[in-house]
Amino acid sequence: MTSTHAFWLAGRQATGDDTFDVTSPWDGRLVGTVAVPTDAQVEEAVAAAHAVRDEFAATPAHVRAAALDHVSRRLTERTEEIAQLITAENGKPIKWARGEVGRAVSVFRFAAEEARRYNGGDAQRLDTDAGGAGRLALTRRFPRGTVLGVAPFNFPLNLCAHKIAPAIAVGAPIILKPAPATPLSGLVLGELLAETELPEGSWSVLPVGNDRMPALVQDERLPVISFTGSDKVGFAIMDSVPRKHITLELGGNGAAVVLADYASEKDLDWAAGRIATFSNYQAGQSCISVQRVIADASVYDRLVPKIVDAVAQQTTGDPADAATDVGPLVSEDAAKRVESWVDEAVKAGAKVLAGGSRDGASYAPTVLADVPADTTVACEEIFGPVLTLTRVEGEAAAFAAVNDSKYGLQAGVFTHDVQTAFRAHSALEVGGVIVGDVPSYRADQMPYGGAKQSGVGREGVRFAMEDYTYERVMVLTGLAL
Repeated sequence: MTSTHAFWLAGRQATGDDTFDVTSPWDGRLVGTVAVPTDAQVEEAVAAAHAVRDEFAATPAHVRAAALDHVSRRLTERTEEIAQLITAENGKPIKWARGEVGRAVSVFRFAAEEARRYNGGDAQRLDTDAGGAGRLALTRRFPRGTVLGVAPFNFPLNLCAHKIAPAIAVGAPIILKPAPATPLSGLVLGELLAETELPEGSWSVLPVGNDRMPALVQDERLPVISFTGSDKVGFAIMDSVPRKHITLELGGNGAAVVLADYASEKDLDWAAGRIATFSNYQAGQSCISVQRVIADASVYDRLVPKIVDAVAQQTTGDPADAATDVGPLVSEDAAKRVESWVDEAVKAGAKVLAGGSRDGASYAPTVLADVPADTTVACEEIFGPVLTLTRVEGEAAAFAAVNDSKYGLQAGVFTHDVQTAFRAHSALEVGGVIVGDVPSYRADQMPYGGAKQSGVGREGVRFAMEDYTYERVMVLTGLAL
């Protein structure tokens, strides 16, 4: 029998009146039963975070850094156990789950390093103007207040880490809401944080349902909201609380551009392999998975068979098998949605070059050509193992095709020309341009976020720390400068 997993209320374990079951999207087995906080317990967590905010902000950097280092070490020690948990609750193939744990290890380590060196300030002479003689401005950054972190299901550990670690680094209390489909990984982080000496009340992990989000969003004691998820929900949050500080990491329909100079067989083999892998990793359930391939006409006919062959080599099946590349989507409903979008495109004239079939919660790695521009799969984020192929004439047309989207998260540009790389950086309306690789590359210390409807603000430990804080200036007078 599976025991009930407690949640973490102001740093201590607690259970509520209700529970819910977490099941595997692969075989439907029970993975765990999770206790649900009552409204009174949510209020207790928020009140505790609000009460401790000044104390936590004043906590010495070495205390916060030590806590972050501890979590990083403990994640390393428990890597295999946690990876298996991610695979069980999320359906992510075990090799990708192990990679996710490794990334979370790094996130907490980066945060510990930043906590030690971060002052977020500067000194500025004011005597550059006569009225500022003898004056010096010192700026420092201070926490805005308690953070409400809302994490999605697709990276159930690492995206929780990206909410928690920067908050601890700057001394901001945090209330973490993990995704209802995948709460167990976030609760593990609670176990590890409970082993530290962080102030009571400085963090909570509350697996509440999405229906209880509006009350948390509206709570004035939570002045910062960090949300990762759909653009519809993210912008609804922003519209509902326009005076709060909101960071949104939303959707995308990542484009991989293959230009004319990337033309050798070795080049095209590399591009095809990377495109095949990263259109299908985690069953395409990544905001920066490859959804669109935009190839110059001079390489298109040679590239397409290579992509189709590479996609066919993706191993599908049991996510617990180390040989599996592509597992199920998070639910059968998610797979049915992908199926309906592909069917719509096919009826409108798209050609299926690979895949195009569903089995329960699994959808076969799929390649589509000649997709009409007004179909859903061409316009929206499919969040599934499906990519579309587009032929263009020249660099300008390729970059225009990338920008012909309401999203702008990241783009990959396969080119050897450094001038082309800089033109891409200037022309593409995205948050990140990855040269020589797919848009799916992300280093957890770099600024990560999008333009247009792909979000507001940036993740990446130091950049999130800046979003969680504000700059305060102090002017010293009567100095001999």
